[in-house]
Amino acid sequence: MSQPLNGATRVHFIVGDPIAQVKSPAGVTQAFHAHDRNAYVMPAHVAPAKLAAWLDGVSLAQNVDGIIVTVPHKFACFDLCATTSERAAFLHTVNVMRRNPDGSWHGDMFDGLGYVSALRDRGCEPKGRTALLVGAGGAGSAIAHALVVAGVSELAIHDEDTARRTTLVDRLAGLGQCPVSHGSPDPSGFDIVINATPVGMKEGDPYPLDVSKLTPQTFVGCVITAPAITPLIAAARALGCGTSTGADMFGRVCDLMVDFLLGE
Repeated sequence: MSQPLNGATRVHFIVGDPIAQVKSPAGVTQAFHAHDRNAYVMPAHVAPAKLAAWLDGVSLAQNVDGIIVTVPHKFACFDLCATTSERAAFLHTVNVMRRNPDGSWHGDMFDGLGYVSALRDRGCEPKGRTALLVGAGGAGSAIAHALVVAGVSELAIHDEDTARRTTLVDRLAGLGQCPVSHGSPDPSGFDIVINATPVGMKEGDPYPLDVSKLTPQTFVGCVITAPAITPLIAAARALGCGTSTGADMFGRVCDLMVDFLLGE
């Protein structure tokens, strides 16, 4: 049931650069209303250089309760939080923020938990399986951590930014839960292959990995929500692979973010 937009409405933002592609404003607003909350999510297109100033500004509004964070601000927003969950502190990244009692911001990261839940929804249990993750950004870092916690037997990570990749590999290897190594675009020998980069979002993008090396036994995932079926997912389905899309992830992450923003 929808809620009226009025002076009592509680305001939440989703901030990114770009922002036109996101679907969260409608989905999260509907979830708020399903919880009988008079709250709305507004998109905010903010360049990285202006992020801190923007947050300072919106923080002055006492009816702004939460911020959903998308590309490329997940690492930067971690530094703007006064407090975070242990998971976010390990990753140095957040995808959602809510007010502390003193008006400062508390952050958490649910991309990884949501993605592992989405994999399981599609019949893919990570425990005991080998995984290749392409992308070590905000979402990729969270998914990598969640895969390790979920019990994969081996994780390889590939990212064109070698410094970012090395940092993530070293941090996850330090947990001592499974071998974590530097991967490549070659998915040969992996049970699970996940694209956590924006490659595939724009028409004419190359594949984020070598699809000629996929087999029907490979489970293939992608974090991109638009297009709904990326070229990678289409190629995997043509081979008979099990797949998980960005929309699958979004649904699970949305549930977690709403509970967090409502303090439940």
